[in-house]
Amino acid sequence: MTAQPTPDHLVTDRSLLSTKAYGTGQHLAARQSLYQWQTPSYDLPGIVVNELADVRGAVADVGCGNGKFVARVREDRPDLVVLPMDVSHGILGAIPGALVADVQQLPITTGALGAVLALHMLYHVEDQAQAVRELGRVLAPGGIAIVSTNSRTDKLELEHLWRQAAGDVLGIQEGPARVQLSARFTLEDAPAILGTVFSEIRTIPLPGVIEVTDAEPVVAHLASYEAWADKMGVPFRETIERARERVNETIQAEGAFRVACLGGILVCQGPAR
Repeated sequence: MTAQPTPDHLVTDRSLLSTKAYGTGQHLAARQSLYQWQTPSYDLPGIVVNELADVRGAVADVGCGNGKFVARVREDRPDLVVLPMDVSHGILGAIPGALVADVQQLPITTGALGAVLALHMLYHVEDQAQAVRELGRVLAPGGIAIVSTNSRTDKLELEHLWRQAAGDVLGIQEGPARVQLSARFTLEDAPAILGTVFSEIRTIPLPGVIEVTDAEPVVAHLASYEAWADKMGVPFRETIERARERVNETIQAEGAFRVACLGGILVCQGPAR
């Protein structure tokens, strides 16, 4: 199966992102929770904190979501001033000091930051080139940008599962692909996009395998795409339930349902000036 890129407007719609998709932290938490069953296990906030070892001053987490990374940086590095930002007011919830902001036009003085984080969010940005320029603009000399995303090969088993379940519901061999968030900014494409601004980019690959013996974590992950339900081309809830049945059938036959993962963190030095 070949993953088909998602039309940009489905993934970058500002209104949809700030309401249905990330109006609360519920759907993001469901996607994050699947990684509890990944081997090896990665402490992603810990990796970010380690990369900030030489950073001083202020750090912005742009597209901070539910504040998972903000909380860890504040806990481990109380000497840093952490600025949480996101386009969705709702998901910011009770994160202290958070403000609504767009990475394409950051409300930050040029050269003000020791580091900026853009974690699993640049695929949601309409003008990625402008966003990358902004990430570079706000950094002080010697500052770093820490960016993350997934490979185009990440979790292909879930794409296959969705299309099989959708096909079952529609009565055809294989249904349409679901919305794929990372397709606009993959681990393979990211260095070239970031390299227009940053002089040195180091990639930390994070491969693993998710193995579940209960269908619920997989079902919750698929259901977290509900914001795009009317764009999927299939009855969403019926497809989710058929996917549950297929996962249970695999677990019964093979003892577990397995998903191969490949994400990564890119540490960007610069900008090149």
